[in-house]
Amino acid sequence: MITHHTEVLVAGLGPVGATAALSLARRGIAVTAIEPLASSATDLRASTYHAPTLEILDDLGAAGTLFGQGLKAPVYQYRDRQSGDVFEFDLTEIADRTRFPYRIQCEQHRVTASIVEQVQGEPSATVLQGQRVLFVEQDEEGVTAYVESANAVERWRARHLLATDGASSVVRKVLGLQFPGFTYDDRFVCFSTEHPIEEAFDNLSHVNYISDPKEWMVVLRVPGMWRVLVPAPAGFSDAQLVSEDYKNGVFGRMLGRDCDVATRHRTIYRVHQRVCERFAVGRILLAGDAVHLNSPMGGFGMNSGVHDAINACDKLVQVLRHGADAAQQTALYERQRQTITRDFVQAQTIESTRLMRDGWASARAERADALGRLMKDRAARRAYLLKQAMFTSLEQAAAIQ
Repeated sequence: MITHHTEVLVAGLGPVGATAALSLARRGIAVTAIEPLASSATDLRASTYHAPTLEILDDLGAAGTLFGQGLKAPVYQYRDRQSGDVFEFDLTEIADRTRFPYRIQCEQHRVTASIVEQVQGEPSATVLQGQRVLFVEQDEEGVTAYVESANAVERWRARHLLATDGASSVVRKVLGLQFPGFTYDDRFVCFSTEHPIEEAFDNLSHVNYISDPKEWMVVLRVPGMWRVLVPAPAGFSDAQLVSEDYKNGVFGRMLGRDCDVATRHRTIYRVHQRVCERFAVGRILLAGDAVHLNSPMGGFGMNSGVHDAINACDKLVQVLRHGADAAQQTALYERQRQTITRDFVQAQTIESTRLMRDGWASARAERADALGRLMKDRAARRAYLLKQAMFTSLEQAAAIQ
């Protein structure tokens, strides 16, 4: 069996793995990235990029697609569907903290494909698309991965491996790691449409969280279309959820009139809240969906995965180029990123999903009053914006030693 050698193996070339591979290659690390798909997936996935992630990608020279094709969203709204209350938050208030005081809305696959292309152009990087990791093992000196292509199974030997191979991570399973948490009882349906939804609302922003105990929804603008996420009613079959009748009902209730809205996609999926028991084992680090899954509320999932990747790469560079102790660095990565995942990403998305689902039903007046006070308190509002933009979580992670 042929054995190849590299410094770092990256398993998975989604947005997290692609960012990691580019970061390592740009710092002169020999990196080999392995991806089962022949090209980037084009299904409906994450589309919100927060300011710290924009800074990371811009520093890597990898934000061109975002700025060229994405939509800037400085304002996002919480809307109560029953009362009509609208609470609007403007990220330009933290312009002194970031050079990008906004979110950018852009489909994940567009950005990932452009980053992978840049990785392919790096002299210290090797990209193996259409190949998959079958098994990994490690010893005191490094990691061995068995990689299957269309024609053979070959060994890759590396000093370290970064597993960014998604929710069904082969690496996590090979390590025997538990992935505790829960799955929401509800299924969710995401529709994409070019219909001018904004015409049915006053001052609809590009990012909207619409609360309602009967049918809450997330309404996001991406280049060329709107994406609408709703919880699926209990007892409906998958066929019913993607039917014309159900689709027309969702949009009819949203727009306030009967209409036949043409859609580009109709996707059913489940939402999970899970955190892996370990983020690092020996010379193997795990990041992104391989170690944490959460509700899409707030757009934290993919962004926190990119933050994992950069944190992990910083630690690997310290080990491989500056002689830092590998065990200490990987343990520090685990403490920082696992703590933030539990204390911020999971806690925030669970609470946001609860509020959306319940429609503030048990405490509508109290919740509206709290948001109203927040809108009037500049210092509190700034702290809230920094938290929602994910600056606070990055600062808290950096403080963990």
